[in-house]
Amino acid sequence: MHEMAVAESILHTIIEQADRLGGARPVAARISCGQFNALNDETMRFAFESISQGTPCEGMRLEIRHIPLQAECTHCRTVFVFDIYHPMCPTCKSSRFDFQPDAPLLLEDIEFKEPHSPS
Repeated sequence: MHEMAVAESILHTIIEQADRLGGARPVAARISCGQFNALNDETMRFAFESISQGTPCEGMRLEIRHIPLQAECTHCRTVFVFDIYHPMCPTCKSSRFDFQPDAPLLLEDIEFKEPHSPS
């Protein structure tokens, strides 16, 4: 399961950051990934919830944002969000384009509460 390995990596990163902040409690994390990253949101959340039990991350929110695939028109050089149902440049209507690299999986942000803040 790809999501389990990703969840473990994210969990370790969040716990390390919480320790650096003196035990601040993580309440939310935002990750982003490319459209074709093959990351299933539901499976990812389930994996994260499962492995975070009994850790400082238990009960925190995990927000996942999928970044659409982009293409560059080979005729007019416009960069646009690729639409599988309308595979053409929105500027010049050419159907010749190159795909841009898919966005990587990133842990964009972690939200913390101070160590002794009420919930």
